[in-house]
Amino acid sequence: MWIPKWQRDQRHGVDSPVPTQAVSNEEFIPRPQSSQQRQWEQLIGELADEKSKKLGLPRRDFMRTSMGMATAFLASNMIYGPNWDVDAAETLDADATTEKFPKGEYFIVDVQTHFTDGVAIGFRKAEFVRNMGFDLKENAEAYSFTNYVKEIFFDSETSIAVISGVPGAETNKNLLGKTLEGRDRRGGILPSWLMSQRKKELNELAGGTRAVCQGNCAPNHYWNRTTNAPDFPALFEQMEREVKTYGIDSWKWYCHTDPGRSGDGFRMDDEKMAYPFYEKSKELGLKVFSVHKGFASQSRTLGHFAHPGDLEQAAKDHPDLTFIAYHSALKHGPGEPQFEADGFYDPTTGDFEWHAELMKIKQRNPDMNNVYPEIGSSFGLLSIAHPEMCQHLIGKNVKHYGSDHVIWGTDCLWWGSPQWVIDAMKRFQISDKLCEQFGYAKLTKQDKANIFGLNAAKIYGFDVQEQIKALPNDALSNLKTAYLERGGQRDNAAQGWVRADA
Repeated sequence: MWIPKWQRDQRHGVDSPVPTQAVSNEEFIPRPQSSQQRQWEQLIGELADEKSKKLGLPRRDFMRTSMGMATAFLASNMIYGPNWDVDAAETLDADATTEKFPKGEYFIVDVQTHFTDGVAIGFRKAEFVRNMGFDLKENAEAYSFTNYVKEIFFDSETSIAVISGVPGAETNKNLLGKTLEGRDRRGGILPSWLMSQRKKELNELAGGTRAVCQGNCAPNHYWNRTTNAPDFPALFEQMEREVKTYGIDSWKWYCHTDPGRSGDGFRMDDEKMAYPFYEKSKELGLKVFSVHKGFASQSRTLGHFAHPGDLEQAAKDHPDLTFIAYHSALKHGPGEPQFEADGFYDPTTGDFEWHAELMKIKQRNPDMNNVYPEIGSSFGLLSIAHPEMCQHLIGKNVKHYGSDHVIWGTDCLWWGSPQWVIDAMKRFQISDKLCEQFGYAKLTKQDKANIFGLNAAKIYGFDVQEQIKALPNDALSNLKTAYLERGGQRDNAAQGWVRADA
């Protein structure tokens, strides 16, 4: 029998600020918890009961404090090994965490955040999320812009968010040739016009820069069926609109999707399709390309276009452009059966599919400096489901590309508020064993500062010191203070499906 995760958690008294189990998004049969996951979940509950009683707090309130978060990480260390930097004192004294990991210590730029235009799309019911112990709503409001502001800015330490695109092509003109505006342009669940509109609203509200946005336009979005080639006049018209009218800050490409119904995906090193787009973009002054790489199962027929191999020649041929490889090209996530297939991950080398290919690009081209691995979803998923692979992900990214080229992203709202992922990175460290065996370096605070936001600030042209000065006094920060003073809390639960008996 399948039941929603939150129902299962209520029955078992589970309330965890950190994921403890994977869940199903209805595309596959929910998997039972592993024995370690069950032990971890049970231990979180036992420790939370013990510590909340000592403090005279209701357990629910305790689990929404930094002490509850520390308890979850401490329990993980007790089951999986010492993967997280957490002290027992932090579970009983919030000041211990404040001293060790002060709020505002890092300037955080999340380059992969999403909301939708009034559509519930199911990510919060994904297998990974459902067993987090989160109680995330699965409806249009949960993915709305209003909830986006709450979960990204009020429930987390995110300083600046990049509103990241979801594949969709806008309709430029109607059948009478009239240029369409606003909602009439359509464009899917998160169109470029909407991202631009919300970015402007956020920044006007804040009185400064708290959001930037991407544009969805890509080479196969406008197609000439007579010539079976891109409709470049229509394509370039849309590009100009997104840059000049919308004021986008980066392109977001999904090479493995086909909203223009061209009949195929496209490669980034395609000289006939992608290269004219690059040249037009340079002409318009926009030189940042954010590209989905990995998570190939999103398309059963075009998933191979999410392979990172096409980045190499494109980056070499266009050294004046910046390419951000989203997800660090992790081919499959822990919620997919392929994740556990033989050959996907090799513990003797630390390599896993498609991420290894992204690393080899840099190894073959040590002087290439315009490719940046981004860690949205990949870091969060692996930190919970496979801590060893997570250490390889970060270890190899930093070893080959440098900590000055690894980019922070979380893929939230899909997974709720990003605060638990932020806390995970603060506490993250690579083990002595893996450092010795694979030549990784321990992450320093400067490395984490680079990853959290300084690298993205460099790409997007933020003056970090000016931003840091402005943040405490802008309207969003004042609203966040009022929200917290009135008892505002993040949620610690998720909907989705799990087996009732497991």
